[in-house]
Amino acid sequence: MIVVFSIIAITALMSIAAFNDSNLMNRWLMRPYDVKNNRQWYRFITSGFIHANWPHLFINMLVFYSFAAVVYQYYDYYFETRAVYYFIMLYLGAMIIADLPTYYKYKDQSWYASLGASGAVSGVTFASVLIEPRSMIYLMGFVPLPAIVWAVGYLVYSQYMSKRGGDNINHSAHFYGAVFGLVYTLALRPTFAIEFVQKLTTR
Repeated sequence: MIVVFSIIAITALMSIAAFNDSNLMNRWLMRPYDVKNNRQWYRFITSGFIHANWPHLFINMLVFYSFAAVVYQYYDYYFETRAVYYFIMLYLGAMIIADLPTYYKYKDQSWYASLGASGAVSGVTFASVLIEPRSMIYLMGFVPLPAIVWAVGYLVYSQYMSKRGGDNINHSAHFYGAVFGLVYTLALRPTFAIEFVQKLTTR
């Protein structure tokens, strides 16, 4: 679990630093225009470790911690010494993949910027759903839903809001980060798919 706490600590430190330094914030934001024209590819990573404010940081890290424990325990059981490496690649891979559609959509728009770990957190969350589809997720903190029901609703909602727009939230990052978490975890161990079906169909 050291890797989980390390990600939280790095995210908190970078976010706090950005809170207190607007120049640093601007340097770390995902700005597709600057990525394309100034080759600032590092923004795919730095933008995923900074947040707009304290609530944004707190909610993302709370959700991450809530699901990361399950994912890492399974990774550790099945992959042993490779678990830390695979978990880091899950998190960073979801972070990067989540921003690719945003990059291609806004690479010629100098005004656009985004930030936050939501894409990476979605990747970890959906890896957890794949592993334990019958676990309960509490919507708004108190409405219980089976993980698989929540996951389907989340994907549909994210795709709908991504097309609708207008709320200044990068819903496409949520969607593609989630999909990456599923695909990546299945690629590591395809038998998760069989176990997924068995867990859904067995009482």
